[in-house]
Amino acid sequence: MTRHRIPRPKKAHGGRANSGAPKNTNANSSEPARHLRNIGLARAISKMGYCSRSRAEDAIRAGRVRVNGVVRRNVEVPVHLGKDRLEIDGHEIKKAEKIYLMLNKPRGVVTSASDERGRETIYSFLQKYQDGSLKWVAPVGRLDKASEGLLLITNDSEWAAKITAPETHIDKTYHVQIAERATPAMIEQLQQGITVKDGEFLRVKSASVIRSGERNCWLEIVLDEGRNRHIRRMFETIGVEMLRLIRVSIGALKLGDLLKGEVRALSEQEKAIVV
Repeated sequence: MTRHRIPRPKKAHGGRANSGAPKNTNANSSEPARHLRNIGLARAISKMGYCSRSRAEDAIRAGRVRVNGVVRRNVEVPVHLGKDRLEIDGHEIKKAEKIYLMLNKPRGVVTSASDERGRETIYSFLQKYQDGSLKWVAPVGRLDKASEGLLLITNDSEWAAKITAPETHIDKTYHVQIAERATPAMIEQLQQGITVKDGEFLRVKSASVIRSGERNCWLEIVLDEGRNRHIRRMFETIGVEMLRLIRVSIGALKLGDLLKGEVRALSEQEKAIVV
């Protein structure tokens, strides 16, 4: 039997065998992994569910935040979540439990945390949801004062970003009442798109009539992107009066029979089907 000699690996400079594999080319190596959780200080505080990013920035600039015992005033100073100790006003910031809520927002209520004109905000309904232990949360996207219906609320900024990011194109369905009967030409115009008064081009993904009376009708309108006052600006441009606008679903998540002003927690399944 002929024996084949297995060649020994050549030695690299310094006397060590060279395996031939290039160094530090593995994208999943431990070196980059150590830096995945290094993020800016303000974002880190928001990500932990303590407060919004803008409020975190205010606290940092005011000298109220310490990282490992040292006051930091730079909102972008890198910190390692899970390793560095973060404090605000002398109290350690602990990662908050993730909260996912659905609110049936009534008409006339604003989505901001506070209102300089004294109008009711969505946070008045959240106070009724728990006994004051509810951590900082924020709405996912917006519904303007005159709009109503499904509004998601969370302290999970990454989950919220997936829903609001333009590239995800998650369908949002609205029931819209207008002060006239819709014509086929109107439906086609909404779907083909309109250049509104400020010059922006807007369109809807789909529009259809739900029911129609002698002087008004209800439409179902689906958007796969959401611009500021998207539907209202389209109807204003074509001279049609809107009477009501109700958001009834986001993706596969439906408002259902949740009463106006009521809040409930999402199930794990509901949280997953949105994104």
